[in-house]
Amino acid sequence: MNHPKSERRPNSDRRPDSGRKLIAENRRARFDYFIEDRYEAGLVLQGWEVKSMRAGKAQITEGYVFLKNGEAFLYGAHVAPLPTASTHLIADPVRTRKLLLNRVELQRLVGSVERAGYTLVPLELYFRDGRVKLSVGLAKGKKQHDKRATEKDRDWQRDKARLMRH
Repeated sequence: MNHPKSERRPNSDRRPDSGRKLIAENRRARFDYFIEDRYEAGLVLQGWEVKSMRAGKAQITEGYVFLKNGEAFLYGAHVAPLPTASTHLIADPVRTRKLLLNRVELQRLVGSVERAGYTLVPLELYFRDGRVKLSVGLAKGKKQHDKRATEKDRDWQRDKARLMRH
């Protein structure tokens, strides 16, 4: 059945950030690492985990991403089980979750981590079009003097904004 043109929704209306709802953010990662590249990965989850994430009961600050046998895994992320969501099974809040990435992206990440000394850091956990996604950063660790410089810069920006206001 053909619809009139006014009822059709063209694909060009869809923005890349359409339907994006933040669940958890790892702010510490930007302080501890230089983020050089970002990848978006899906997660293999159980039903109770999705319900819990919809309720905002997830944390990724203690989590990290590791590569094993050409696959990526999220380790140490905490998803608190809801008391009503998982009555028939024992929920493990910090279980290792598999990340879903393209083969080309995985090969690029393996090369960067093993040869160039990069680290994979979880940055954001969010819903995109009803599916849970994890933003993974390819990062280099900051030294102590780099952290101090970042903090000094942030303080100066705050003071400058305060002076401009008054």
